[in-house]
Amino acid sequence: MELRVYSIRVQCPGARSILQDLSLHAVSCDVMTTRGYSDRINHAFAFAAKHHDRQVRKGTRLPYLTHPANVAVILTAYDQDEQTVVSGILHDVIEDCVRDGYTRDMLEQRIGDKFGTDVLEIVLAVTQRQVDEEGIELSSEERKDDYLARLAAAPESARWVCAADKIHNGSSILADLHRTLDPDTVWSRFNVGRVGTVRWYRRVYERLREVNFVASIMDELRDVAEQLEKIGK
Repeated sequence: MELRVYSIRVQCPGARSILQDLSLHAVSCDVMTTRGYSDRINHAFAFAAKHHDRQVRKGTRLPYLTHPANVAVILTAYDQDEQTVVSGILHDVIEDCVRDGYTRDMLEQRIGDKFGTDVLEIVLAVTQRQVDEEGIELSSEERKDDYLARLAAAPESARWVCAADKIHNGSSILADLHRTLDPDTVWSRFNVGRVGTVRWYRRVYERLREVNFVASIMDELRDVAEQLEKIGK
């Protein structure tokens, strides 16, 4: 597995300190890509930092903000526009930050007001829903099925965010598996275990292909899915 190194500049102090401490990587490329920053991207980092405050990555002590930061860097490396990068930074806020007095409706309203309806549409497209259109609560497996089904109508930018999200999550799992002597300590973080986790990344890749998402990032997502299948046997 070759190392892909990404770089991005931000001026939000909290996000910048996290990025400086990160080794940002995925697979299949040996080129460093550097891009600039914008006030809107800095604003998105500050917003995400506030709402993900005190959250950590599953099974680690890493601040949760390291994940949306990596998603943003991956999207930037693939030359995606500012709106897509901002959506990548915010993609988990609605799903994971219903707390501290914020409801889902409030978070949707804040994102729409601060970043626009197009960004909100992208974020909602990659947010797993707790209930369906009729208000019936979805099980964990039903939430995944619903997420994949909604990719058919999702904006192209949302599919980019989906792919970048899964690339970073999958690459993080691979990195942790390579660092441990006991793979079960990694797989046990996930309710669906090793088999279900590996299957999920393959399902996302195949679903994106089904909806005719053929962007260059798909090669990297396929590599991550295949590496997980190989190491998860």
